[in-house]
Amino acid sequence: MIRTIPKNIDVAVLQLASAKRYQENLDKLLQYIREHQDKKLIVAPEVYLTAYDYEHLATAAKFSAKALKILKQEIADQILVITLILEEGDGFVNQAVVIHKHKIVYKQNKVKLFKLGDEDLYFHAGKKKKIIPFEIDGIKYAILICFELRFKDLWKQIEGVDVVIVPARWGLLRKKHLEILSTALAVMNQCYVVVANSSDDDMASSSAIISPYGNVVMDDTQRVIEGMIDFREIKKIRRYIVMD
Repeated sequence: MIRTIPKNIDVAVLQLASAKRYQENLDKLLQYIREHQDKKLIVAPEVYLTAYDYEHLATAAKFSAKALKILKQEIADQILVITLILEEGDGFVNQAVVIHKHKIVYKQNKVKLFKLGDEDLYFHAGKKKKIIPFEIDGIKYAILICFELRFKDLWKQIEGVDVVIVPARWGLLRKKHLEILSTALAVMNQCYVVVANSSDDDMASSSAIISPYGNVVMDDTQRVIEGMIDFREIKKIRRYIVMD
């Protein structure tokens, strides 16, 4: 069966700092969603609504679950990608959620927990085999959450997708690493890479829309990075440089 995909889609990448009040973050997210109704894909930074509020994980998880219901009501034809602290089983997970047409159409728990940030002390890791491509309207997507971008075996695992989405809270000290790795992934996998990183003072920003040719749309001064994914560019480079 031949996939029918659009020529392009418009994207809004949110580059926001997380306030201490969760509700303030949710209100801001809803504001940006409504201001960018013309964008098909909206991506928020990793755990934007609550940040890593380790001292109040149960509260953060309850708020995230409530926010998820509100966001499902809000998102119709758009696609929203957001990661949330949620309660699962006897602990907590950092879960990427994809919302489309008022439903969760895909979810994925963070597998590679960042030990320098003590994530392994507070969260259950997801299963590597659960990092898989998923399809919406003929477009093949995959998600790597922040630290997962560093693992070349995961690049191989999502080979062949059209768009890799990277929600992140990537530290300022390793800013160059984020930029190099995300660009390399786009070139290596001949796909678009969409990075939404936090703009907290100690975070790297560097949110970007990166083409399979390595062309980068990035502006650390902006709260929203706007751009387009052109699927003809993917087809062109995969025909031009055949990766057998």
